[in-house]
Amino acid sequence: MTLTAEYIQRSRDILTTIEAQAGAIQQAANWFSQTILAGRMVHLFGSGHSRIMVEEMWPRYGSFPGFNPIVELSLSFHNLVVGANGQRQAMFLENVPGLADRILRNYELSDLDSALVISSSGSNVVPIEMAELFQRQGVKVVALVTKEHADKSTSKRTDGKKLSDFADLILDTGAPVGDAMLTIPGLDTPVAPGSTLGGVVLVNCIKAEVARLLTEAGQPPKVLSAANVVGAERAVTLFESAYDEHAHRLAKLYQHVGIPSYVSEQTRSLTTQQS
Repeated sequence: MTLTAEYIQRSRDILTTIEAQAGAIQQAANWFSQTILAGRMVHLFGSGHSRIMVEEMWPRYGSFPGFNPIVELSLSFHNLVVGANGQRQAMFLENVPGLADRILRNYELSDLDSALVISSSGSNVVPIEMAELFQRQGVKVVALVTKEHADKSTSKRTDGKKLSDFADLILDTGAPVGDAMLTIPGLDTPVAPGSTLGGVVLVNCIKAEVARLLTEAGQPPKVLSAANVVGAERAVTLFESAYDEHAHRLAKLYQHVGIPSYVSEQTRSLTTQQS
């Protein structure tokens, strides 16, 4: 078997693992659709390469508003590798206690919200604290991990707790311990990871189920669509309206955040009068 054929076969195994989680995928979609129908947002967080799954959910073709992508460049901008903004700093910051609290200080959370926190190992401090803080605010947390890898990983938290300890639901990418799936003769370290493949499939399965639930509830989502599919004029309308809806949802996370001001009090007063 060639290495290409072997990777494809391992990928099929990942798909089988994901297919067995259909019930959990549906549960996540139910929670997320309820959040979106309530006018709130599903918070997405991933550091390191887990950022890929955040961006896969929204915004890109075939996706729709209702999701709040929380991507910290200091934790996920790896292109320079070394020097300023390098990988060493990102890996260090990923395990700084208290950083998650500083990030979430920017938002007014609600128990109507829900969250997807992605971490293959489930053992780094910032994603774990993110999930912990979400749960503390009554936000339902879906954790996307690589179960075999997470089970074998040691938590960087002093109390030993992992992301799974602060999750209402756990989804498994199906990748192996260490993530890399192929062994090369003469090379003692495996190559070609699989968690991103599994994570992207899980994210898109959830996305599709959420779109179905929103449509069935009479609120079909505004899906970012290509002009060669829906026509140039409608494509522009969908993009503009989807981005505007995102802004309207995001505004709710900011309008009463933190220390009150006369602006926030005016907004609260107007909201009370309108209701």
